[in-house]
Amino acid sequence: MKELFADTWVQTDRGVRIFLLAGKERALVIDTGMTGLDIRAMAAAQTDLPFELLNTHADRDHIASNAQFPSFYMHPAEAAFYHNVQHGRGRILPVFDGDVIDLGARELEILHLPGHTPGSITVLDRRSRCLIGGDPIQADGDIYMFGPQRDFEAYIASLRRLARREDFDAIYPSHAAEKVSRDVIAPLIDGAGRILAGEVPGTAEERHGQRIRVCDVGVARFLCPADAI
Repeated sequence: MKELFADTWVQTDRGVRIFLLAGKERALVIDTGMTGLDIRAMAAAQTDLPFELLNTHADRDHIASNAQFPSFYMHPAEAAFYHNVQHGRGRILPVFDGDVIDLGARELEILHLPGHTPGSITVLDRRSRCLIGGDPIQADGDIYMFGPQRDFEAYIASLRRLARREDFDAIYPSHAAEKVSRDVIAPLIDGAGRILAGEVPGTAEERHGQRIRVCDVGVARFLCPADAI
């Protein structure tokens, strides 16, 4: 794993990031990637502290090695999709917006950002004034907004609420650019709004056997339902 900053590491697994955050008493793994890496060995190589797992959401590229953990933190709005569609294993420890996981002199606040999926979350590292993990905020990446889990109106509402906060400066997304400024939020809101208004026609493509529209709004590309543009 590569060190991002003090007590914080990252591993990229086919385009998706796995994070490890350490405090004084315990550590937290954020997501388990796409290909089934040995997450426990990776974490143990960086820290001697006991560690737990948190999933930002239940898309398959974030949960591949979840079976290595008997339980893990996840927003319960992801539970049905995780168990019934992804056939995921393990016991969900529910976390909600505003919950705090204290690693020992390092408080991590859960921020619920529905839209990409109903239970999408990111982690606010209060000590470092940054957000870590999750798919809703990216730069130069693809934000998946097609399929039954996705909702543009919820996505826009989530980002508008996030933009009002003043307790973070940087964002470490799960995909695309490794570190982005909070300034990326405003153009994402604007771009999503223009897509909803029919102002970004997009181009026809196919992903995972589905016909979609790719709507490039400059800061990122939204992958949208083919029949909704």
